[in-house]
Amino acid sequence: MSDGAFLGLVAGLGLLCIWWSLWEQEGATPRPGRLSRWMDRLRDDLIKVGLDTVPPAAVPALSAGLGLVVAAALWAISNALVPALTIGLLSSVLPVVVLRSAARRRTTAMREVWPEAVDHINSAIRAGLSLPEALVQLSRKGPEELRPAFAEFALDYQASGDFAACLDRLKVRLADPVGDRIVEALRITRDVGGTDLGALLRTLSAFLREDSRTRAELEARQSWTVNAARLALVAPWIVLALMSTRPEAAQAYDSAAGMILVVAGGVVSLIAYRVMLLIAQLPQDERVLR
Repeated sequence: MSDGAFLGLVAGLGLLCIWWSLWEQEGATPRPGRLSRWMDRLRDDLIKVGLDTVPPAAVPALSAGLGLVVAAALWAISNALVPALTIGLLSSVLPVVVLRSAARRRTTAMREVWPEAVDHINSAIRAGLSLPEALVQLSRKGPEELRPAFAEFALDYQASGDFAACLDRLKVRLADPVGDRIVEALRITRDVGGTDLGALLRTLSAFLREDSRTRAELEARQSWTVNAARLALVAPWIVLALMSTRPEAAQAYDSAAGMILVVAGGVVSLIAYRVMLLIAQLPQDERVLR
């Protein structure tokens, strides 16, 4: 076989492998795309803040509507298109930012109460209650933040008696990675049995307390640095928004040079924001046991 034929054969096999990899195999679980993961995160954030009846698609719709309203209002005041579109675009991210901030505070509060909830479950089991009864009693004696979710679990279990299905719905209501791990640990214990549940719950409670204490110390030490960086990032755009309310000042940006300046500032701000997130971000628990 000549060298040209051999190279052609290898190239053909390589192209065939590439083409074959583009098609989904039967029985293979498709990986969720970036948009799907983003919508799942929005759904979890809405559940955390108590807006579980709001569809995730309403958040980007609200963002787009807010951006259009702000842009139209500034354009009507200043008659300058570039500043109006810029501030409108920046305003469109406010609903997502506010939602994420509220969900983050909710996650922090949940992280502090989970050790107490695990201790309640352990005490109930040691007192002779069954595992479903131990979870039901959290709706009356557990932490205030968890009582609504476990009250719904109690109603589900009384209506159906299907412990596994009730646990699945409980995970959806909690939308919390720590809750996912606890629920799956209880599910395995229920399915396979064993006498190590007490030791497991005590170890888990100690681990959760240590993790919450360490994370709280790190967040307290870096909070002032992160807040200062965010203020420095947002300050120029607040100044631009205030200047846009004065037509004579906004007209200075309504030109090719002004558009270049605004775009360059936006690119620099976006890069600085991503770098700030990479530097200041602590490892976050991901929901891998949905």
